[in-house]
Amino acid sequence: MVATSEHEPYATHEVTNQPPPLAPYDASEDTALFEGLRREGAGWAEEDIRRLGLLAGGTAAQEWSDLANRHEPELRTHDRYGHRVDEVDFHPSWHELMRVAVTEGLAAAPWAEERAGAHVARSAGGLVWGHTDAGHGCPTSMTYAAVPALRAQPDLAKVYEPLLTSREYDPGLRVPTEKRGLLAGMGMTEKQGGSDVRTNTTAAWPTAEPGVYTLRGHKWFTSAPMCDVFLVLAQAPGGLSCFLVPRILPDGTRNTFRVQRLKEKLGNRSNASCEPEFDGTVAWLVGPEGRGVKTIIEMVNCTRLDCVMMSAALMRKTLVEAGHHARHRSAFGARLLDQPLMRNVLADLALESEAATTLTLRLAGAADRAVRGDAGEAAFRRIATAVGKYWVTKRGPAFTAEALECLGGNGYVEDSGMPRHYREAPLLSIWEGSGNVNALDVLRALGREPGAAQALFDELALAQGADARLDAAVTRLKDDLPKASQTGARRLVELMALALQASLLVRHAPPAIADAFCATRLGGDWGHAFGTLPDGADLEGVLERALPGTH
Repeated sequence: MVATSEHEPYATHEVTNQPPPLAPYDASEDTALFEGLRREGAGWAEEDIRRLGLLAGGTAAQEWSDLANRHEPELRTHDRYGHRVDEVDFHPSWHELMRVAVTEGLAAAPWAEERAGAHVARSAGGLVWGHTDAGHGCPTSMTYAAVPALRAQPDLAKVYEPLLTSREYDPGLRVPTEKRGLLAGMGMTEKQGGSDVRTNTTAAWPTAEPGVYTLRGHKWFTSAPMCDVFLVLAQAPGGLSCFLVPRILPDGTRNTFRVQRLKEKLGNRSNASCEPEFDGTVAWLVGPEGRGVKTIIEMVNCTRLDCVMMSAALMRKTLVEAGHHARHRSAFGARLLDQPLMRNVLADLALESEAATTLTLRLAGAADRAVRGDAGEAAFRRIATAVGKYWVTKRGPAFTAEALECLGGNGYVEDSGMPRHYREAPLLSIWEGSGNVNALDVLRALGREPGAAQALFDELALAQGADARLDAAVTRLKDDLPKASQTGARRLVELMALALQASLLVRHAPPAIADAFCATRLGGDWGHAFGTLPDGADLEGVLERALPGTH
């Protein structure tokens, strides 16, 4: 507004050149997502995923996410009379997010679903609902992962599995069998060992009742203390073993689960992570004594898949935010979206996002078929999930930082939501084993499970001859495999991941996507930062697929 006289002030608070709020929007508006959903055998869930996408991108769900992170959980160790209660109080928005997640089958519901593709549908739902708050994905993920581990003890599974697979969110600590639905957590790491769980010092002593033990020890990073039951590792007389620990015992008394403190975390702040102390804590043995790692490894495989899924969801969310800003913000005489260098950045991010989404759904398809008895898919799942966990989660922090930068200073402000996403990204590379742990796990699979390497190469062979750069990468991978070492583990796993993503895109994505991905990630025609796609890349084709309406 221009002043009409030298005495009339300018309207300094008139807001121009700022994007409107993104919400409400459709968080499921992603062509690659639905193509993968159908391809991996869960096309029957498309209507539900679209409905969930509208809910996830709605103003209410976005506000829940913001409030759940602004009003963090609070620990209450005692009640007003001095009784030990070890309760964690959450903002009502957290409970709204949890209610939707459980009702929509994003916890353990797939294990009770007979239709093929149920695990794919859950991962697709997570990719969409992941546009909200990441923190509540922790208890839903652990609940999902607890079921296959609990099946190592059929008598316990018979009691708890129907409640874990329930679609009813029933918060509050009560006798588990008196509730309509349960949530599960896990307590593996300890301060002296972290990922090296075989150094755990928490001890378990058998009682006179068969299968019942008492625990004494201290866990270092246990999420989330408001869950009903926990799978815990402890040293029994026969070695490291897995146990089920309920917060409330069958007689209604509180089990000893002293929450010493909640962790002050970089991100994931809507979720409570704690240090619990066990002292005479009652626990039920899951699986044989001394086989704790083997018993709980299936739980780890499931949560690693969720780390890949959550990273892919975070990528897609921040890409959508960046594209929305660029569409509505102008600088130097033109919309950001119309400026060639910004289009290069967004297109490069879109390639990374689609590759992560496509791999997530392929891994979910392998999981679904593996639990239904497909041995080949089980072998592929074993190695590919660790490969995906290493690479996709490792790409997350750089991706979210670049997406944040697309908003400039606006993205650096908490109100934009981008700082929360940026703080969240590193967790997914750390949770369930940091980069080194997963890279070494790939080496372990190659050495101990000969079928794993063959399963990976069988998958890559499906794209043989489609792109010379991919063929060269597979040849290089075959040459490098016999020389695999701990020192070079990250380099090897990175090549595996890129070849696997490229093979999926070559087979299933449009030429604009596959060619640009292979040229940059495998062909070397790329810089060291996002936004360095070569001049010949089809930016229009990439952007129109990822962010429709970007012409």
